[in-house]
Amino acid sequence: MAPAATPRKRPRQVRSQETYDAIVEAAAQLFERDGYTKATTNGIAERAGVSIGSLYQYFPNKDALLYAIGEQHVRHAVAELARLSEGLRRDRPPLADCIHTLVTALAALHLAQPRMHRLLYDQAPRPVETAAQLREVQRSVAAEVEFHLRRLGLGEPAPDLTAILLVQGVEAQLHGALLDPPDGHTIDEVLQAVETLCLKALAP
Repeated sequence: MAPAATPRKRPRQVRSQETYDAIVEAAAQLFERDGYTKATTNGIAERAGVSIGSLYQYFPNKDALLYAIGEQHVRHAVAELARLSEGLRRDRPPLADCIHTLVTALAALHLAQPRMHRLLYDQAPRPVETAAQLREVQRSVAAEVEFHLRRLGLGEPAPDLTAILLVQGVEAQLHGALLDPPDGHTIDEVLQAVETLCLKALAP
């Protein structure tokens, strides 16, 4: 039996996929607007333009909808990071530009839907599969950072360790201060401070 926090079934036909996607998008919109607690499956079905029975064919509850949104978030992150990696390896920019590009890209993933991002990372049920996907995304970012550290002759004596610690540190800083900037400071100031800390940590 499938866990209650995962979708009940996956669409196999184009029309079914369209219905599934419409429900997930409606759930994302209402979770973002109203919050997870206040949003209802009836309201999500109505916004998606489907019957509540159609929604329950795919999703037994709101946790399963949140799981599907998490999957969608991971797929988007993977696609964006692949595009970023391709550009960095093509252009081979200096350290400051590398840091700026990476921090800006990670910040964009946090800021696209800030309330939803916090919900997914702080409150959502986190099935084993989703946790593994998120760890794999983090490892792929760290591998990209390691490549550029080695290219630039930085991060010694262990560029792989430096890379993963740097990525974990940046993610924690962005997730905290970026989504909730300290009083008197703007998002731009947070981003600049994160970049400055990275550059200082990697200074030869």
